[in-house]
Amino acid sequence: MEAEAQQRSLLLRASRRADRSDQTPQSKDDDGGLFSPERISQDPLRMVWRRGFIRLVFVSAIAWVMLILVALLFHLWSCHSSISFLSALCRKDSKVLLMLDTMGLSPKSLHRCPIPLADDPETIVIPERTPDKLPKHLSYIKVDELDTENTYSSPLFGGHQSWAQREDSFKLNITMKVHCGFMKNGGAEMDDVDVKYARKCKFVVASGIFDGYDIPHQPSNISLRSQKLFCFLMVVDEVSLDFIKQNTSIREDSDGGKWVGIWRLVTLHHPPYDEPRRNGKVPKILTHRLFPQAQYSIWIDGKMELIVDPLLILERYLWRGKNTFAVACHKHHKSIYEEADAIKRRKRYARPLIDLHMKIYRYEGMEPWNLNKRTISDVPEGAVLIREHTTMTNLFSCLWFNEVNLLTPRDQLSFGYAVYRLGDAFKFFMFPNCEYNSLFILHRHTREHSSVVEWVKSLDEFKGNKSGLKESRGGLGLWTPYPGDLNSVELPPVSRTSPAG
Repeated sequence: MEAEAQQRSLLLRASRRADRSDQTPQSKDDDGGLFSPERISQDPLRMVWRRGFIRLVFVSAIAWVMLILVALLFHLWSCHSSISFLSALCRKDSKVLLMLDTMGLSPKSLHRCPIPLADDPETIVIPERTPDKLPKHLSYIKVDELDTENTYSSPLFGGHQSWAQREDSFKLNITMKVHCGFMKNGGAEMDDVDVKYARKCKFVVASGIFDGYDIPHQPSNISLRSQKLFCFLMVVDEVSLDFIKQNTSIREDSDGGKWVGIWRLVTLHHPPYDEPRRNGKVPKILTHRLFPQAQYSIWIDGKMELIVDPLLILERYLWRGKNTFAVACHKHHKSIYEEADAIKRRKRYARPLIDLHMKIYRYEGMEPWNLNKRTISDVPEGAVLIREHTTMTNLFSCLWFNEVNLLTPRDQLSFGYAVYRLGDAFKFFMFPNCEYNSLFILHRHTREHSSVVEWVKSLDEFKGNKSGLKESRGGLGLWTPYPGDLNSVELPPVSRTSPAG
């Protein structure tokens, strides 16, 4: 009996506690909360709706990622397809890859990648020449006009181009006449036997060695058709010719031409500049002036060994997409200000002169590269240049060279500026860097060439020229008064995007 009484007492207390808890006001979160446990348990439709919404968001995110990946894979596949339509689509939609890259979704670029080349050089049909539109007629200033005060004692290879003449050269007209090197008595003369040989060359593979820093590397995989069609011309100065004679065998033909394997050595006498680096830009950029009969040219730097048939290169980079100029994009940099910063960090040229070069371009409106620009990069990998020698392509080469002649010989900085000044009138194909690395084998220089100008530490030292640290025949724009106020120019900030850049 006593046990039953205790059990009843416990049940009574429990019932009272339950009554008091029912009378306690519910918290604000519990009362009417959309996802409160009580409300969900009381409303199964809302629970189903909540779970469905989460699943919808999750599935949509997966679908969006899959769509991006499919677009990326298709883009990469089309870039390496041998189908003309798809390879053209790749070029037109190249900004897709840039956008994916900024989102961190594109794979890291390979050092080398397959090139969508045609199968057989023998089956390639050479198309008709591209017609000239604007300009139609291009001529060159050949006599250096000295100033009235007779400050300059002798003509210069690039001429004494004034800032006003430079500005006028970027204004397109049907007929144009511009500075383009090769001033009378300015240097860089070829032997008559080489001039005569070059007249027959309509398809040219050109290279150059200056200051004896390389020996010729023989191309491989060259078809019999290309051996007959192309002239392989290696431009050298007298120092390099002596160096090559000491380190390899030179064959001389009955006409007096000098050969190293497939390469015909073309000697330039009286180097036009004090700097070997600037001398090397003459055959590289002004190929159309050096070999005026050439219709197509492929330039490769002297340290490179070509491993792709040149006819396949023209078909891939020019004829397939109806291009007249092709160059690879730089592996690390897209902005000339990034490239300039890398040049200074690696001590590839005098820092104050690079800064002055960039301040002039900044003052004249050259913006850092961004996704809104029409080009995939402002900085080329200039060791390979593929050109059809149309009037517009020749004009661009002249304007590009004039910048190298006027400012520093770092031509990768000047390329983007010349493109910027010509705008939509100059169209070119900039192909992936990994394809550029698949065109050749890179050899090391036997030594690095340099000049005293590269060690200038201040503009006062350079302009005063008390120590002789001045290129006396080039770079006039660095010590000629600029017609604008550069003191107020601030160079854009540069962030290092690659440890190797």
